[in-house]
Amino acid sequence: MTSSGTSRGGPEAPAQHTPAPRTPDPDGSAPHIPDPDASARSGPGPAGPAPWTAAWELLLPTASAPARARGRALQGALREAVRTGRLAPGTRLPSSRELAVDLGVSRGLVTEAYEQLAAEGYLRSGHGAGTWVGDAVRAGRPAARDLAPRPTGAGADFLPGTPDLSLFPRAAWAAAQRGVLAELPHHALGYPDPRGLPRLRTAVAELLVRRRGVVADPERVVVVSGVAQAMTLLGFALHARGTRAVGVEDPGSPEHGALYASAAVGTVPLPLDGEGLAMGPLRASGVRAVVTTPAHQFPSGIAYSARRRAELLDWARSVDGLVIEDDYDGDFRYDRAPVGALQGLDPERVAYTGSVSKSLAPGLRLGWLLVPASLAAEVVARKRTMDLGNPVVDQALLARFVERGDYDRQLRRCRRAYRERRDALVSALAEHFPGTEVSGIAAGLHVIAALPDRYGPQHRFLLRATAAGVAVRPLTDYERAVRAGGVRLVLGYAHRSPAQIRDGVRLLATAVRGQGPSR
Repeated sequence: MTSSGTSRGGPEAPAQHTPAPRTPDPDGSAPHIPDPDASARSGPGPAGPAPWTAAWELLLPTASAPARARGRALQGALREAVRTGRLAPGTRLPSSRELAVDLGVSRGLVTEAYEQLAAEGYLRSGHGAGTWVGDAVRAGRPAARDLAPRPTGAGADFLPGTPDLSLFPRAAWAAAQRGVLAELPHHALGYPDPRGLPRLRTAVAELLVRRRGVVADPERVVVVSGVAQAMTLLGFALHARGTRAVGVEDPGSPEHGALYASAAVGTVPLPLDGEGLAMGPLRASGVRAVVTTPAHQFPSGIAYSARRRAELLDWARSVDGLVIEDDYDGDFRYDRAPVGALQGLDPERVAYTGSVSKSLAPGLRLGWLLVPASLAAEVVARKRTMDLGNPVVDQALLARFVERGDYDRQLRRCRRAYRERRDALVSALAEHFPGTEVSGIAAGLHVIAALPDRYGPQHRFLLRATAAGVAVRPLTDYERAVRAGGVRLVLGYAHRSPAQIRDGVRLLATAVRGQGPSR
């Protein structure tokens, strides 16, 4: 979202409000012009001056009602304001004398209105304590909806893509936050370098060189709001250079299409083979940029072979193209050392991106993009116009977390937990679904389970699973091209305990064998 121009300048002048002139009151007194600033002189109560101003704005029209109807009009306006929530429970109202002066009516009329609504339960008052909006009315104010993804509520949830959020290191994070707030100088709270704080870019560069084998110059690191923003930034930069389509893996992440579409860049699905992205269809597609997950392909789980990595880079050089490497879970490898990042082989042909969404929590919205020199200026310019940079305190906090070794400790903790859960899932599948071919188990937070033909057809299997309260996702949800095959599932396990995994697989087996409910 592009920031407004006022964010860098001074505040806009407040709008001037001039009440319309009114005719003299029937009693011959001079017309009274309400003063919206009366609240500032009246000494705000706990709710501050805003409710006084709000009352004046809401009740002003009653002053222009016919003299005999003003009392009813004032009572009706107050009643409606409380009902709708514009005057919230606990709001302190102006004194009867001040409101009468503001509205240009008699004090007795206001006092009568206050007393009537207090009798009805809309207001409450006490001698010398003022008049307040009561708590009896529950206003029908619109509720704010929460559109964030939430757990399905299924008895057993094997949907992929979610880490165990209970593993978030709250104590260490809170300690880092206290340290940052104590040491961060005041001037650092201004608008940041859109690339990110130098301290965090340096910490991220050192981390990625050490853990992922990348070539990382802090001047080429851009702090982003997760991989999604990195993809969008690259889409805008590529579009500015005339690119109208990028290749994507098939099967692959369904999010890539929408992210690049937001930058007016289309996506071309490209098939895989046993070594990674199939080179023949890539060369024939005519694209000059391709999005890949070479360390642990999503969702198939394969790691690109050394030969395929070399072929992919040769292709990029031959077409003056770009490989975009999404290292979404490269740190989670269980049986041997993690496969190094593709970017380390040719940092000028590979844009590398990752985040803390799987290692810490997706709600932090923190990630990084290592961009080739040829694209750096355009990406940074777009990042600046998009959001002026990530929040300073969050960046400093993550930098401190990495510098002090807390991030490495968190990764070790997660790997131990996730390996145990992976083993529990593989064991449970072998027990309850004998003959199942399980792949993609060496890394990541999910596996691919290809069930024997006897469990098909897939649509019936999925119906029975849903009826039994088991949430699963088929591999076909990630495929653009229609492929023949039986029941192939993408099973996430990181967010389930070993006991929950075993119980869930047992429940699924009972359901699909016809012993449970079906439709």
